[in-house]
Amino acid sequence: MNDSTSTNKGFLEKFFKLNERKTNLKTEILAGLTTFITLAYIIFVNPQILSEAGIPKEAAIAATIWSSVVATILMAFLANYPIVVAPGMGLNAFFTYTVVMQFGLHWTVALGAVFFSGIVFLILTVTKIRAWMIDAVPPSLRAAITVGIGLFIAFIGLQNAGIVVKSDSTLVQFGHILLPETLMALFGLLLAAILMSRNIKGALIISILTTTVVAMIFKIAPTPKGIGDIISFHIPSLAPTFGKLNIVSAFHYGLLNIIFTFTIVELFDNMGTLMGLLKKAGLMGDTGQPKDLGKAFVADSIGTMISPVLGTCTVTSYIESATGIAEGGKTGLTGLTAAVLFVLALFLAPLVGLVPAFATAPALIIVGALMLMEIQHVNFNDLTDAFPVFLTVVGMPLTYSIATGMGLGFISYTIVKLFTGKYKEIHWMMYIIAAAFAINFILR
Repeated sequence: MNDSTSTNKGFLEKFFKLNERKTNLKTEILAGLTTFITLAYIIFVNPQILSEAGIPKEAAIAATIWSSVVATILMAFLANYPIVVAPGMGLNAFFTYTVVMQFGLHWTVALGAVFFSGIVFLILTVTKIRAWMIDAVPPSLRAAITVGIGLFIAFIGLQNAGIVVKSDSTLVQFGHILLPETLMALFGLLLAAILMSRNIKGALIISILTTTVVAMIFKIAPTPKGIGDIISFHIPSLAPTFGKLNIVSAFHYGLLNIIFTFTIVELFDNMGTLMGLLKKAGLMGDTGQPKDLGKAFVADSIGTMISPVLGTCTVTSYIESATGIAEGGKTGLTGLTAAVLFVLALFLAPLVGLVPAFATAPALIIVGALMLMEIQHVNFNDLTDAFPVFLTVVGMPLTYSIATGMGLGFISYTIVKLFTGKYKEIHWMMYIIAAAFAINFILR
């Protein structure tokens, strides 16, 4: 080993505290590879969702990858956590299906709202307000937000798969499963479920690629005409989206509800994910409070402000990082490895463009199903907890709005607890949050 290699290895060990955390360079790289394989599906799924909001797909691919790279590097160097950060599932659905398609805002204005939410999140992070908000929202509602978003994502996946379709008489109905696209989606869904049940790493990405290839074989999806349609040294351009966020219009419209919802979802989704991952990695510390958690939130906040500049929705910590942690990842070097692999994925952009919506639909359904696990944290023996949870969970998919579902949950929780004599269980900030949602409902 030459002096340069020894110096680099020594720097990595010192900076990332490899010896202190009882890990090594080989383990961290393997952990980063494992994490990347597990969550690489986001490279296919996020651009598909953003393209429905009107964002050019090639630029959406580039924005997805570059925002993941930047945010993950920030997490690695600021907090030294083995966690990958990328555009959030649920947050991208809120961006496209609620903010753009339901509220009717242009995607550039929606990006402006994401930028503002990043500023708000950063302010909350460097003040005590973040801690107050985390303490204010009860565990039951935190779980309900995750479960509701999971159902919403699964519902979108079922629609993209053609399993659920529109109906004039019943609003929705069972689709025509013998349609080629629907059959392919069902094939991908069953394949993903089987692979995940057998703990196969990269189950979702395997399902997406396999479904796409099978669809090409049966002429259900367009086939590549050459190697250039799969891999290319032409890196997808960010030009159509870079710096296109419309901050002025976002401020002009006074998108308080949108910014508020982005911030709330990001706050609790990220907090729950971080705490779970750090506990799994053994980084909670002797006090039960992880060291440098504030730095992780700062990294996430900066990433959230950078992501709309690049052209994508809010970034968040990914629970799939648990696979890398299970392989022994304990430092930011795990995330740094995944970031490098994201950069290499830029050369596969043509392949991403070939993947049809029905091939990514199973990933949405499976991710939604996994998010339902949070329901175990709800006390169904207490109706004052269970009822607001119910309204939150069913409200999101049935109104096609994450914001509406959250509003129904926060308002009903506050009212039911107040008028059943359990007002002591209501944090003072819950009144403010519930009132904000109520005012928004009235003025909508």
